[in-house]
Amino acid sequence: MDVSAAMEKMSVKHRAAGKGGAAACLTCKMSCSGFQPHSWRKACVGCGCSMAEHSLGGDAEDDQRMGRLLADSPCSHLTAKVKGGGGLRLYKRNRMIVTNPVVTRKDPTFKTTTYDWAPAGLSQKLAMRYMELIPDARRPVSGTGGARERRRQLLTQLPVYDQDPMKCQSLRSEEEICSMVLFVKRYKQEVLGVGEVALPGEAEALREAALQRAAKEAKDGADGDKDAVSGPDPSTTSAAAGAANGTEDSAQYRCSGCRGEVAGDSPAVYAERAGYHGALWHPTCFTCSECGQGLVDLVYFWSKHRLLCGRHYCQTVWPRCCGCDELIFCESFHTASDGRTWHHEHYCCWKCGQNLDSPCQH
Repeated sequence: MDVSAAMEKMSVKHRAAGKGGAAACLTCKMSCSGFQPHSWRKACVGCGCSMAEHSLGGDAEDDQRMGRLLADSPCSHLTAKVKGGGGLRLYKRNRMIVTNPVVTRKDPTFKTTTYDWAPAGLSQKLAMRYMELIPDARRPVSGTGGARERRRQLLTQLPVYDQDPMKCQSLRSEEEICSMVLFVKRYKQEVLGVGEVALPGEAEALREAALQRAAKEAKDGADGDKDAVSGPDPSTTSAAAGAANGTEDSAQYRCSGCRGEVAGDSPAVYAERAGYHGALWHPTCFTCSECGQGLVDLVYFWSKHRLLCGRHYCQTVWPRCCGCDELIFCESFHTASDGRTWHHEHYCCWKCGQNLDSPCQH
């Protein structure tokens, strides 16, 4: 991130859709007419609910945001450079389309199910086995509550203002911007990862693939234009073929989360940052150790031998303002007796703006 560019844009306020067709709040539903952005809070003026509850944006915006997050990290192979995008990278989100015949006495028909996201690098059969282990309410089938929950988690677990200084309105100086830029660069290189799904016993194949990717990146240096894309990547239309099955049925595997047994024929999640040998999780156990939520699209932050979502990892390094929800990079801020923190200017009543230490009618 260019510091001078961030300085030029740090006064530009975040623009959010809300007038003339913004999605109603997922919590308030019909009682909210659409997202009406507060000047600095990440919330709707109309109903008071967060931006995440309004599920703003769409797939294209999500993929661009994820592309920025994964760029310049060991997970950059999950992104592709956008042709004519000035270095912009796009998340190669793996979608999966499953078509099953419907048996009736009449002419045969087919039922098509589209998943907004599925683990990459698997055969469709193994990807479906993974999905079957996920609770129905969390399966990201297009148009369902599971797909909407996935988008809400993207906004909650991986807020854009935790990775992009230009989206962080509270930065007030070049020093604060530099602190954020260095923080983001460091966590991309040292902490950020994306889980990989495979059968127990395939850890060595995953490790070899990771070594080959690292060697290729070192050889290629800066990315060339050969991976530029001008449209949807072919790999996003179906699940790719998986690696050869090297599972030993007699081996005993233990989940690093619940410590329960992982069956040799059941898909498990591996995290490169945790080491491929001796660390694997049941799909439902691959969760943030702080909030307990399943890690969206298997994006994790590995810190002190724990899995964390992006939000809760960032809060272990920098305090977060309870008013604007952004990380606090300035030296002086308000801390309450219960440990909660605020920017000084954001320590105020939601409705009237009165300092919280002064009585007000609200």
